[in-house]
Amino acid sequence: MTCNLRFETSSFLGETLSETKVKGGMGGGLVPGTYPPPIAMRPSLVGEKWAVVAGHPKVSNVAAEIFAAGGNAVDAGVAAGIASNVVQVDMANFGGIAPILVRPTGSQEVYSVAGVGRWSKSVTLESMLARHGGKLPLEGAPAIVPGAPAAWITALERFGTMSLEQVAQPAIKLASEGFLLDHATAKSLEITGNNFRKWQSSLDIYRPHDIALKVGDRLVQPALASLIQRLVIAEQESLGSRKTKLDAAIAAFYKGEVAETIVQWVTSHGGFMTIEDLANFEAEVELAPSVSFGNWRFHATPSWSQGPVALEILGILSQTDSTWHELIESITIAFNDREDYLAAPGQMTLSIDELLSEDRLKKLASSITDASIAGRSGENSSTPAMKSTTAVVTMDSSGCTFATSPSDTLDGGPIIPELGILCSPRGVQSRLTPDHPNRLVPGGRPVITPAALIGVFNDQSWALACPGGDVIVQAMAQVVWRVLKDTPNLQEAVELPRIAAFNAPSAFHPHPSADCLVYAEKRIGEDEINKLSNHGHNVEVWPEFEFDAGSVQTIQSQENSEGTRFMMTGTDPRRSAYALAE
Repeated sequence: MTCNLRFETSSFLGETLSETKVKGGMGGGLVPGTYPPPIAMRPSLVGEKWAVVAGHPKVSNVAAEIFAAGGNAVDAGVAAGIASNVVQVDMANFGGIAPILVRPTGSQEVYSVAGVGRWSKSVTLESMLARHGGKLPLEGAPAIVPGAPAAWITALERFGTMSLEQVAQPAIKLASEGFLLDHATAKSLEITGNNFRKWQSSLDIYRPHDIALKVGDRLVQPALASLIQRLVIAEQESLGSRKTKLDAAIAAFYKGEVAETIVQWVTSHGGFMTIEDLANFEAEVELAPSVSFGNWRFHATPSWSQGPVALEILGILSQTDSTWHELIESITIAFNDREDYLAAPGQMTLSIDELLSEDRLKKLASSITDASIAGRSGENSSTPAMKSTTAVVTMDSSGCTFATSPSDTLDGGPIIPELGILCSPRGVQSRLTPDHPNRLVPGGRPVITPAALIGVFNDQSWALACPGGDVIVQAMAQVVWRVLKDTPNLQEAVELPRIAAFNAPSAFHPHPSADCLVYAEKRIGEDEINKLSNHGHNVEVWPEFEFDAGSVQTIQSQENSEGTRFMMTGTDPRRSAYALAE
């Protein structure tokens, strides 16, 4: 069949096609080059009232619901965070961790909320070694007090405006009525199921009859819904101020029947925990440490996280010409300091202020040469394990800003069937060697990989959060580096090719290390890869948009030509992150 096209005599609304081609418009003529090609795979959303970037579309929708109901960025962020514990339960658990940063409206300060649990005061390094022989089997052994519930409610009480009932209802509905699985979530449950299938309580919910759930299947989590509802009921039944009511909700988790169930489960599965450990737990609120990069002052979650590592990378990079090699060396230096100094507050021999002092950062930057710097060795040499998490960032028109990277994956420990949660296994990020700064300490916190960043410049905010284990701080630093170096479009900067350097022990037990290993997404180009090899880096090429390169979720406030604040989003296509703005 032959199709003959005759352009010279065709017309539309009285115009010849040749005329339409020149003029464009309704004539339908194709004029290549009139519009530029897209600069990014996902659109840059612009918000006037609010913006959210979360790790899943349903989670972003929850934040939007809360904004529409009059909530501020913290109300929306907490609601989205709790919803992520339901929708992205493969990546973040209500019994897990939730490191949080908040910039209140109009403040030049940023506050952290310590959503990371503590080791039992009843455990010692010696008793753990005696019981498990230098291992941390993934049941009760690495269990620490769940930090997320206290963090969500504490952030809500200190910086939000709504009740727990208001912000938790979307999550309760998603857990009790269930939701249909999309492709990415179903695939993640299938992958994590390779590890959690050894636990019947987890199989019953997330892999019934030991058959992986498929796209379109409904995931229902009644025990989890009941647990969150229990905290809401405690709030409702409490008499007194808003703070009193929210304190009652915290007590409903950390005291009484829920706490007793957690303790019984942990101690019967080889771990250490007491009723007092839970009853005395607090998600402390404190000022976040910070460094300057350009005009911005970046704040990070404190040293119970790797937030200071991100700050050190930025602080060193700000003193360099910012080549790929210098980026990698900045990462190596910061991770060497992690190994030498970083521990939860109270355990460090070098203060955070000393670690991040401008003079010290300048000296570290000046130590970078053309040769790769030696890293710290781990307990054995192998490819470091990649762990995951999720992230939520929110911002409103007042400048109130919220960022978190909630975590603890389903393959980290079995579900406690009565509660529908696991008990945070973040003890795997403590060291079992007595001379390490991040060693197991009774009542202490491990240094966790999840962290968040909030930048402040005059009245502007910039929030970043990311999943990805030891890649988290590297990926966030790279986006900041890109934006402030040469790519001011936030979405474009998020999508640019990324590297991940591993020249230190993994943060996860048993802490394997790799010598000068650098993963580089193929898109950085063959010339740059060859340059890195010539500098002494062992480069392995990742696919173009590698899942393990992290998923940086970010919002930055800017001013338009009239001086009015607006918000821009950056949404990483490497995972299921999703932005909404109004």
